[in-house]
Amino acid sequence: MCGICGVAVLSPASGRLANATAVDAMLARLTHRGPDGTWSAGDGQAALGAARLAIRGLDGGRQPFVDVETGVMAVCNGEIDNHHELRSWLESRGRFVEDSSDVAVLPGLYLELGEAFVERLIGAFALAVWDPRAGTLLLSRDRTGERPLFFTFDNEVVTFASQVAAIAAGLSGPAQPDAEALSRYLQLGHFPPPDSPLAGVEKVAPAEFIVFGAGGLRRERYWRWTRRHPEAADQSLDSFDEVFRTAVQRQSEVDVPLGVFLSGGVDSSLIAAVARSLRPEARLTAYGLRFSEDSYDESTYAERVARDLGMPFVPVQVNPEAIPGLLAEVIATSGEPLADPAWIPTALLAQRAGQDIRLGLSGEGGDELFGGYPTYVGARLAEGYGHLPQTIRSMVRHLVERWPPSDRKVTLSFLLKRFVQGDGLDGLGRHVLWTSSVPPALLARLGVAPGPLAWEAPAGAGLLDKLQQYDLERPLAEGLLTKADRAGMHSALELRVPFLDPAVLEFAAALPPEERVRRFETKVFLKRYALRYLPNEIVHRRKRGLSVPLAAWLRGPLLAWAEEALQRPAIAEIGLAPVALRQLFTEHLNRDADHARVLWTVIVLSEWLAWAERDLTGRKG
Repeated sequence: MCGICGVAVLSPASGRLANATAVDAMLARLTHRGPDGTWSAGDGQAALGAARLAIRGLDGGRQPFVDVETGVMAVCNGEIDNHHELRSWLESRGRFVEDSSDVAVLPGLYLELGEAFVERLIGAFALAVWDPRAGTLLLSRDRTGERPLFFTFDNEVVTFASQVAAIAAGLSGPAQPDAEALSRYLQLGHFPPPDSPLAGVEKVAPAEFIVFGAGGLRRERYWRWTRRHPEAADQSLDSFDEVFRTAVQRQSEVDVPLGVFLSGGVDSSLIAAVARSLRPEARLTAYGLRFSEDSYDESTYAERVARDLGMPFVPVQVNPEAIPGLLAEVIATSGEPLADPAWIPTALLAQRAGQDIRLGLSGEGGDELFGGYPTYVGARLAEGYGHLPQTIRSMVRHLVERWPPSDRKVTLSFLLKRFVQGDGLDGLGRHVLWTSSVPPALLARLGVAPGPLAWEAPAGAGLLDKLQQYDLERPLAEGLLTKADRAGMHSALELRVPFLDPAVLEFAAALPPEERVRRFETKVFLKRYALRYLPNEIVHRRKRGLSVPLAAWLRGPLLAWAEEALQRPAIAEIGLAPVALRQLFTEHLNRDADHARVLWTVIVLSEWLAWAERDLTGRKG
């Protein structure tokens, strides 16, 4: 794992040189991602840099990697899990890679395969390759977006970096918030590519490579998760066991201490169990969150799983008093807002785990691939509900919306209110509404017009296929994986996700709908497989997910902080209506409605705007 950055001047005739000082400034903002050393190299026309967190090949790994004969330079943030096979293949072609680091294979692969080399990589990565022979720069991210990459392209100069805060440090002038992108953030809680919070700064999309040259840029998608015909694949438990064990084996084959983020749910527990069976003698430590509020605390389940597997369990208490300070810190290191309330608890978990380990395995991706979200069941129920007479649906909605809010975790009243709000929308539209941070009706109250979804499902996809594909490409890639990356790297801890191994993705793509969701049961196949490793009461307990008791905290220990954040003038400057925002806060305080998620989304944005005013423009925030 690393942070990478660079500047490339695409027109040598201009006489300009790559700004090495800008690379130094960006590297200074990336040392939290790579505390084991920072290096840079350049040839006048391009300058690339990397800050390294050593995970594999501890004695090597000094980036950029440069091919002496051609001058091709490469930097990479991440891990190449199939580096042994790639190294052997290069040797068969007469290219010997002396450096022991897994990413040292990149220049040779590029020279052998050109742009197509990214399709051969298995792992989590964001990379850049400068080719001085053609005067081109290539940027790319892994298939599912585990690692980030941002860029600006102005006047034939490309500036890129792993994080928004770093790229802002490399710009020649002050950066400005992008009001249109921020409005999409309010709706979705994250930034769909190519959005970023700053005007002129774009995000490289997952499974995309971009080639910059003197004639402009070319963007291509090199992979998309597509459904396969079930009869074309072996769907047995034994077959999946081989696939999944190989994925966990590859991702845990590192030269540093290793642990597991354990919630006690089926996904993280399964990863922990498989990792333990593969490495029975290794010291694997489990880390889990603990809340004082009973309905939010799942640490007893996580502790039981760890005990059964013979793993030490380290509980990390989440106290509301830690939220404001740590939120300000992760915003400053990342340069982004993110509306997921679990961002800060995850950062707390990473902060504690980072004292012991360098790499943690996490369970993201299991729900998206294997059909684990209750909204998938809700989507089918909504299709039948939509056939009821309008008068009955109106009466149901009236009754549901009068149901008083509760501070407990994911209550029936919350689910039903989101359900009836989707009446009249198509299947995907309902799903986006159910998972949004600020629903359209409240966006309108705040003076923000909802933007188009700008996402297309594969042709011929069924409803469940569409929802899973959307969740994989948007909320997972730009929300959950962003949370994991920024939270972990704030404390120089790499998080890896075995469920997103390409072979696991391919296996899941061939499962028929009834093996994913059957009536009211979710994750049908995966739960059946998990029974090989875990007890029934862990596999089949009700899904709860990582939630935070925001509703109560905003009325109590976070009240004064929230009031200050919601009253900042910068909120009105980007177009939100202060009076309406105050009304929403009052309704929440009076328990007339549960607006916790909406308020949190705006609070995080307010904290980001305060950071932007201080850090990007020099104005007093």
